[in-house]
Amino acid sequence: MPLLGTRATSFLLAASVSVALTGSALAQKKYDTGATDKEIKIGNIMPYSGPASAYGVIGTIEAAYFKMINDQGGINGRKINFITYDDGYSPPKAVEQARKLVESDEVLFLASPLGTPSNSAIQKYMNAKKVPQLFVSTGATKFGEYKDFPWTMGWQPAYQSEGRIYAAYLLKEKPDAKIGVMYQNDDFGKDLLKGLKDGLGSKAASMIISEASYEVSEPTIDSHIVKLKAAGADTFVSITTPKFAAQAIKRVAELGWKPMYFQSNVGASVGAVLKPAGFENAQGILSAAYAKDGADAQWDNDEGMKKFYAFLAKYAPDANKTDGSVVFGYGHAQTIVQTLKQAGDDLTRANIMKQAASLKDFSPDTLLPGITINTSATDFYPIEQLQMQRFKGEKWELFGPIIAGKIDG
Repeated sequence: MPLLGTRATSFLLAASVSVALTGSALAQKKYDTGATDKEIKIGNIMPYSGPASAYGVIGTIEAAYFKMINDQGGINGRKINFITYDDGYSPPKAVEQARKLVESDEVLFLASPLGTPSNSAIQKYMNAKKVPQLFVSTGATKFGEYKDFPWTMGWQPAYQSEGRIYAAYLLKEKPDAKIGVMYQNDDFGKDLLKGLKDGLGSKAASMIISEASYEVSEPTIDSHIVKLKAAGADTFVSITTPKFAAQAIKRVAELGWKPMYFQSNVGASVGAVLKPAGFENAQGILSAAYAKDGADAQWDNDEGMKKFYAFLAKYAPDANKTDGSVVFGYGHAQTIVQTLKQAGDDLTRANIMKQAASLKDFSPDTLLPGITINTSATDFYPIEQLQMQRFKGEKWELFGPIIAGKIDG
């Protein structure tokens, strides 16, 4: 009897522990709208049409990456339902699509909506709704201001950091430069220009001899290029998105103008900008990078890029690996997945933001060696490092050290 009693007691104890653990596991599962035991709904807005349509491939790559994750079993057993809409790079359309995603589709959060104008238009709405506007695809400084907008976070290096890095290079290599600047007339262009001026400091007023802004609705920017050349500039800073970046490279070459040429990172894609503009016209152009170049053979044996190329072969065979936006979309999607993995079974919007602000030395496969993602409750700028690069032949050549351009939130 004592033996039987011991067995019975052991069984009852085991059963009690099992019930307690099961109950605890169930209690730990927390969901907000857009998450269940089987699904995580993520919303996205991209310019699949309009003047910035070259960036649309980012959404296509992210969708393909999430399909790969789903094929592997999802995240903690849940499949990603990625709902992406076109806004044509139009702020009013972006607002319409954001409302649809939040109020009709009932997504858990928005991930990587693209463009400074579009994200500016939806930022107050997303924060009022307390729905994460996560890893926005723009480097405008305002998207890391956690005190004013705790539900919005950037991803790529801030444009002001990039501008300061170009300024530091100029002060060292060409302190007597006569600079002509062409910039997109929105927060993207103004932000990078501010970084350039801040970096030049007291010399900004004398070094920048001419500025020209353009609207994304303009069919061509030829007249602005002519104006800057005529002003006597021997250095050209092109703060442009792909369509206009390619136009600028072509026009500068046609004019026989030979300035020291800086091209902003967002318009520096080999496949989407430099190849269409003509490699012969792009020789010697300077820029700054934080991601590996899919067109560069130096990465062929890199473990991270091997994964990237294998992904493209299976899930996006028609994608152009030389397009910087393809590399961008992959790294972006990988960061979203890491955040969801860290969130575990607490899929509340508050915890999604908490985990996004808790990334430590995370290295997506496509970031340059030495560049990592770090965030905190008081740092909503995930990537804050860049390296200078110069275009030679048919690829970018990196040079100099990894430069940190930290922004205080």
